[in-house]
Amino acid sequence: MYEDIINEIKSNLGENPDLNKKYLSGQIEKYADHPYNKEIIKEISRMMWDCLSEDEKNEFIEISEKENPIIDILNDISYDIEEEEYKTALNKLDKFMESFPPMFEDDKVSEYHFFTSPLEETLFNEYIGAEKTVRYIPDNQPLLDLYYIYGFLLLENQQYDKAEKYLKKAIKINPVSSRIILELCEIYKVHTYTYNKYFMYATDALQYAYYPQDIARCYRSLGYYYIEENLMETAFALFRYSMEFELNPMAYTEINYIKSKDPQIDLTVDESIEILKNKNIQVGVNPFILETLDKLIEEYEENKLYNQTLYFLKLKYDITNDSETLEKIESIQNILI
Repeated sequence: MYEDIINEIKSNLGENPDLNKKYLSGQIEKYADHPYNKEIIKEISRMMWDCLSEDEKNEFIEISEKENPIIDILNDISYDIEEEEYKTALNKLDKFMESFPPMFEDDKVSEYHFFTSPLEETLFNEYIGAEKTVRYIPDNQPLLDLYYIYGFLLLENQQYDKAEKYLKKAIKINPVSSRIILELCEIYKVHTYTYNKYFMYATDALQYAYYPQDIARCYRSLGYYYIEENLMETAFALFRYSMEFELNPMAYTEINYIKSKDPQIDLTVDESIEILKNKNIQVGVNPFILETLDKLIEEYEENKLYNQTLYFLKLKYDITNDSETLEKIESIQNILI
């Protein structure tokens, strides 16, 4: 039904942009009460955009950039967050969200996403996949950041149910963001009857993580789970192995806590890895991520897009410390000089 209507509308468009705009405006009114009205009107709006001249499009973009409430509020609270004035930032966001209109919400035919890089989009396609037509949220509408930061501030203020709601909105936009998933984990760490969801989300986050600090945080999160399960040796192994990616004081604290419970526990990195393997816990970065990085590096280098090549080389080096990758980075940097 929806596709037939859209195809009919498109078939009636001609070469005259002004006539097309008048026709499309009439179609918006015609289908205002249709069961698929939201989806039809969105598609007509896209057709209207195509009818605009380049000057009209540029003028619209300039106005949008000047009047961007999401960017304005995020800029406004950035200093408060840097100073850890979370309550002040939350009060500002609470007031903003009271009048914030729904934007880029999934409908019956489209789903809206935002990925920070082709790597994330590839992860999404590999492990989750789209059920509807994918639409991309523009870079100048940082809805993902808005929901993530609001969820974080709500969590800090112990508003767990509301924090969960907005972090899930963020995850819906980017289901493979390990940082957002890990933030959601923190809710299930303190606001749940069981740790099943906590373990599930921490495991998902590890599968998608490609920054060393995120990988380390995943292992620390799993370590906390195994402490709660009273499997201290596995917990020790996780905290010990996490330090291969980030020397975080929290890992030392938890290791000392485990030793206070069982002074006999002391594991090398290799022993820790063996325990993780026996527990079917992913060791290191997901191999699919490394394969994807190699493909992206090769593709961008072949097309002489050296800045993008360098970006993905540095990502790979950060999680592998591979000497060959370092040599490649230096080679690309010499090209850019």
